[in-house]
Amino acid sequence: MTQTTADLLLELGTEELPAGPLLSMAEALENSILEGLAHHGLQCAKSQVFATPRRLAVRISAVSLEAPEKTVEALGPPVTAAQDKQGDWTPAALGFAKKQGVEVAELAVISTPKGDRLGLRRTESGALATAVLPEILTDAVANIPVTKRMRWGRERHEFLRPLQWVVALFDTQVIDLTVMGIQSGRDTRGHRFHHPEAITIAAPMEYEEALRAGYVLADFNQRRDLIKSQVEAIAQGLNANAVIDDALLNEVTGLVEWPVALQGSFDPAFLEVPAGAVISSMKEHQKYFHLVSDEGNLLPLFITVSNIESSDPASVISGNERVIRPRLSDAAFFFETDKATPLADRSTRLEGIVFQQKLGSVADKTRRITALSGWIASVLGADDDVAQRAASLAKCDLVSDLVLEFPDLQGIAGAHYARNDGELESVATAVEEHYWPRFSGDQLPHSPEASAVALADRLDTLVGIFGIGQVPTGSKDPFALRRCALAVIRLLVNLDTPLTLSDLTARAAQEYPEDTLAADASSIVTAYILERFRSWYEDQGIAVEVLRAVLATGITGPAEVNRRVSALNAFAGTDAAVALAAANKRVANILSKSGQVRSGKPNPALFQDPAENKLYESLEGLKSVVSNDISKGNYAAALSQLSSLQTPVNTFFEDVMVNADDPAVRDNRHELLAALRNAFTDIADFALLSGGK
Repeated sequence: MTQTTADLLLELGTEELPAGPLLSMAEALENSILEGLAHHGLQCAKSQVFATPRRLAVRISAVSLEAPEKTVEALGPPVTAAQDKQGDWTPAALGFAKKQGVEVAELAVISTPKGDRLGLRRTESGALATAVLPEILTDAVANIPVTKRMRWGRERHEFLRPLQWVVALFDTQVIDLTVMGIQSGRDTRGHRFHHPEAITIAAPMEYEEALRAGYVLADFNQRRDLIKSQVEAIAQGLNANAVIDDALLNEVTGLVEWPVALQGSFDPAFLEVPAGAVISSMKEHQKYFHLVSDEGNLLPLFITVSNIESSDPASVISGNERVIRPRLSDAAFFFETDKATPLADRSTRLEGIVFQQKLGSVADKTRRITALSGWIASVLGADDDVAQRAASLAKCDLVSDLVLEFPDLQGIAGAHYARNDGELESVATAVEEHYWPRFSGDQLPHSPEASAVALADRLDTLVGIFGIGQVPTGSKDPFALRRCALAVIRLLVNLDTPLTLSDLTARAAQEYPEDTLAADASSIVTAYILERFRSWYEDQGIAVEVLRAVLATGITGPAEVNRRVSALNAFAGTDAAVALAAANKRVANILSKSGQVRSGKPNPALFQDPAENKLYESLEGLKSVVSNDISKGNYAAALSQLSSLQTPVNTFFEDVMVNADDPAVRDNRHELLAALRNAFTDIADFALLSGGK
């Protein structure tokens, strides 16, 4: 049987690559090769990427040896311009035929959307893989995204790290190409220490096993899973729980080719230091996984992942323990030194830290959020003294030695220092929790006082930055305004408070000196935060039209918005909702075209059709109960009541000519429709739902 496909392998061997971009670079290489194959019409089966600190590789199975034949169509002049009145070929037709290298008689008439054209169809042979692969692979390497390039050699080649070897195989044959001065071959390298000798790859499908024999696990995901299972196994043997952060796991995976997890320990005395500092020392600087008890308490243990299978693992562990001790000693020293100065006494140093050039210092921000926190807390019925005290201390740890060394301890360090100073536990807790949520899905503050400070901090930032015209654009969001807006939404929904964004942003703007912010800063920020609801609901699978229908009512209270959206989303998929949405759309169009504002108060004496009376009676019968449900925030019950209008509404539109000849009757029917529309717009604008399209 004639062979029609072959497997492809490309490996770039390098000096040690940074762990961060490792996998994304390999995937970019894969995508470029696949695009190149597709461009030339070459089919393939599955592809796989490999990435280790010393190599980026792509293997693609069953690549077509030859692309199928293709019909190429060349269009010439319109038929009407191809011959003159005597039937002779025009210069346009003769010139086109000459350009195509054929006689004019060989041209055909080809129909196009713009009319018949003179043209030529010819069949061309498909591309040969062996002919185009060198170009495809060379271009793919050139297209690998590299942020910082290194130069090496006399020819000044540039890549993230110097290239050492290139493996390029198509089936068992070497693809002849030169990449950054390196000639391709079939020899790769094994582990730098365990197997530094060359390894010959006979064919692409032998790649993984050949490297495994050389102490290299080339598959990134396989290596990642192995590290995770090793770490978990060690933790289980210690009756502890390993905290395996995905980002750290990916980074460690990118640092090793032959992972071997080992368990070490540190002096339990360091547990007196805030756990965050200890964890940061191990995680950020040494890439260790920390261990906790079943109660979540940090244990004086860690797990490191070595890149060698040592004959003396105890020495490797001892070396790691020696390395981590100075880092933990530094953290302990900073912590003890900081405690000698009361947290409140550090506030004066905040004057020298710029929050934003036009908005003043961090001390200015602290004064603003202290006032705003007290106001929010009082509205929430919380302890405004606690909220204000916490707000006044919230940023003081920014000038502590511990936070300067470990920035991710903001708030955590402050809470420790507040307790050390004898502050109320509620104040200390609020100092830490005012940073919550730190990211999407993070926990929320536990107390209304902490929530008040968290809201004040974010609202001050949003109103201030928007107020001086620094709106986030594209990927540029230096003050994390998108995250701030989502946090405000989550905080207010969780508090289930009637507080509105209009009131909150207006109050936040008042704390700034006069003429600092644009006059419309409050309204712009309110609109911005409400728009962020969109991504929040998308994550929950709620259609944006549901949100828009609710926001069309003009409400700006996130808790109120959420109640209505939740109820409307549950109702929107019912048959009644679809029918009533369509009816609302129709009503909205009719009233819009009438050109008059209607009060929604029809005169029953002018009704001429039983369907008018039935709809009016149905609306009147529901008015009080629906109003009562809405006043209690029970929107699901209100919508259930309104669903009973489906039949009288349908009957009305089937039996009644809305735009009657008699102006009085016509106007009265418009008033009836306005009453119908008002019944729904008290909850949401049903005309914006898909059933109304």
